[in-house]
Order: sequence, then C-alpha cells, then structure tokens
Amino acid sequence: MDNEKYVITIGRQYGSGGREIGKMLADALGIQYYDKELLTEAAKSSGVNQELFEAADERTPSFFSNLWSFNLGFNSGAYLLGNTPLSDDSIYAAQCNVMKDLAERSSCVIVGRSADYVLRNHPRLISIFIHASVESKVRRIMGRNDCNTENEAKALAAKKDKLRSSYYNFYTDKTWGDAASYDLSIDSSKLTSQQVCKIIIDYVNMRLGK
Repeated sequence: MDNEKYVITIGRQYGSGGREIGKMLADALGIQYYDKELLTEAAKSSGVNQELFEAADERTPSFFSNLWSFNLGFNSGAYLLGNTPLSDDSIYAAQCNVMKDLAERSSCVIVGRSADYVLRNHPRLISIFIHASVESKVRRIMGRNDCNTENEAKALAAKKDKLRSSYYNFYTDKTWGDAASYDLSIDSSKLTSQQVCKIIIDYVNMRLGK
C-alpha cells in the first residue's frame, strides 16, 4: 500500500467473526485496528468516564438515557455539548469526532459503530459487512464460551443484532445489514476467516488501484 490513507469499516452480525476478521485484516495490511479501543480514545478526548461509553456502546439514546440522571462520571475536562453537560447524543458525537480524527491520522480498520456512515465523505473509504448463518453464529458464540446452550446463543445473537440494527438505523439514513448500504457484503459461514480476509484484501487492492 502507498502512503495515501484509507479506511476500512467493518459492520458485522454478532457471532459472524467480524471482529476477528477485522483484526486479521489490519494485521495483514499493516494498519491500525480500532474496536473497543474507540471507547478508550473517546473517553480520553472528551473527559467522560469510559464506563459511560461502554454502557452506551452501539445502543440508541432511548436505551441508556436513564443513565444521565445518575453519576455521570465527569472529571475536570468533561465533555460538553455547547454549554450543556452530556446529552443523549453527546456520547455519539464524541465517538464520531474520534473516528474522524483517527481516519485523518493513518490508514485503519474500524469495527462497528456506524463508522461507514460517519466517514462517508472520506475519499478512500471501503465499507464491509460480515454476516453469517444462524448455525454458524451459534457455533462461534458457543466456541468462545459466551453461552452454554444453542438456544442461549441464538437469543444472544438476536438481541445483539437488534441493538446494533437499532443503533445504526437511528443514527444513519441507511439500513443496517442491507447489502446496498455497503461496498462489499460477505457471508462468513461459507468460508474460513482467512479466506474472507483474503477476499477483502483483494477487493481493497483493486479499489485502491493496486
């Protein structure tokens, strides 16, 4: 890759391996990787307790607005929206600012959090969505010991995907998981993670004229 910065965003269904594929992709390309790291960066830059970013992560304001009436975790550099302390959209705004700043610094892979929409004006943005069959997601979820039974794994996957969908659809004018919303959509249950990674790298190289 040359010195022109580019960004790869990874939208993913829960249990599809999107995080693993994103990290594998970043390592193979020699670029930065951001997933939960975004929350740490946003907390540092805004001065808001990181626990609030974690509680609000990929959830719509209606889900976590009840948190604001409790301890907001402000420090002396607390994030403000205008002159008003933390509002429903402040967490999202802080996270968006961090994503834009990271994309300007260097090439990177960013997982989730509507990054494809936030960075839609980036001249070298490549947006990917990873999905998988229910059976494949259940196997992956149980394989990492997130659940004890298949039914629990199915329920967890459905719950997480509903939260991610609601979050994405709330903050963007696109539809989460709809192939038309992304440059490339891949079913990870048909291939190994390594094969999916290779396909994405080939696509990235073609998009960047390599």
